[in-house]
Amino acid sequence: MIIWLLALPVPVAGFVAVRLVLRRSGRTALWWMVGADAVLLVAATVVLTLAAGGGSAQAATSAAQDSGSGSAALIGAAIAVAASTIGAGIAVAYTGAAALAALSERPELFGRAMVIVGLAEGIAIYGLVVAVILVGRA
Repeated sequence: MIIWLLALPVPVAGFVAVRLVLRRSGRTALWWMVGADAVLLVAATVVLTLAAGGGSAQAATSAAQDSGSGSAALIGAAIAVAASTIGAGIAVAYTGAAALAALSERPELFGRAMVIVGLAEGIAIYGLVVAVILVGRA
């Protein structure tokens, strides 16, 4: 899913470029675009045919089966780090806002407020520890 989000600006930029070229040049630019699309279609068909008829699929399959548990541990480590940092960010947002509100009324609560914000940040450290343990077992 993330690849689609990263690649989304490319077709948008292409659409804008085509619109600008068509406004300035008219019919000749349209024929150039149709020709470029035809060349791109032929090239994509050739690449797809070569990729579908490749003979190294068995080697790739056996390599993927051998590293199944290692890749699962790495995916688990990535999920642990991602979820813990997102959770820590949400926790720090709420506790930090509440700490600033409390400090604006009573500045002597600085130490207590920072301890609570630090405890919320500890969630990310727990996720990092779990990720290190999982990577060590991979």
